[in-house]
Amino acid sequence: MKIRPAHTADAAAANELLRQLGYPQDGTAATARRIQNWSDDSAGAVYVAEDEAGGELLGLIAVHICPFFQLSGSSGRIVALVVSDRLRGQGIGRRLVEAAESFATRHGCIRMEVTSRDQRVDAHAFYQGRGYVDQRGTASRFLRDLDVS
Repeated sequence: MKIRPAHTADAAAANELLRQLGYPQDGTAATARRIQNWSDDSAGAVYVAEDEAGGELLGLIAVHICPFFQLSGSSGRIVALVVSDRLRGQGIGRRLVEAAESFATRHGCIRMEVTSRDQRVDAHAFYQGRGYVDQRGTASRFLRDLDVS
């Protein structure tokens, strides 16, 4: 297995992985544009795990850098992580997180963060096993959709 930056040609496989995570996509072209946008943005990166034998995508991770205002440094945020549902538990997620953390460290991050739906108990255990601390009960997340018309 090798970890590499995502390419626009990975869009169809990325769509299937994101569908498995519960996020059906709008089509290959839209995902290819998002991959390109992330590639063009120095504050973000998308990495894929690829089977070296057949070129199959095994998983992907997207990470974005956000500078702190109240502190020196920045925070790296994992905004998406998915491993093929038939390959979980084989170290692919660990390798993808290591790639994201390495990107964040190279960009001056002093902290990583990730959010995960409450029902993703296995994901919570995965992150805690990597040293991430559960902030439920000490921090809250608030969302508001914006009118984009």
